Amino acid sequence: KEGGSSGGAPATMAGIAVGLDKGHQLTKKELKKRPAQRKGRLAERVRVVREVVKEVAGLAPYEKRIAELLRIGKDKRALKYAKKKLGTHVRGKRKRDEIADILRKQRK
Repeated sequence: KEGGSSGGAPATMAGIAVGLDKGHQLTKKELKKRPAQRKGRLAERVRVVREVVKEVAGLAPYEKRIAELLRIGKDKRALKYAKKKLGTHVRGKRKRDEIADILRKQRK
């Protein structure tokens, strides 16, 4: 455990029994990264496969509706629809931005 409640740099143990930096003085041991520490990180292969599938299959029906709403300038309605379909505000925003990027690339 690291001492100190400041939340800044890791505390150095002072070797005394009381205070923020209490505890036995020691040097931190470098631990090997566990596989669990990379959980959720997108692998390159997975990213490429998803990209290819998206390119081949095209947009899902709900994504087409979001795209249509964005085309006619109803950004807020598109967000509300995406949010309802995907469950959370953040996921809805991310999907709306993703589809807006796709539309922007199509216009170029």
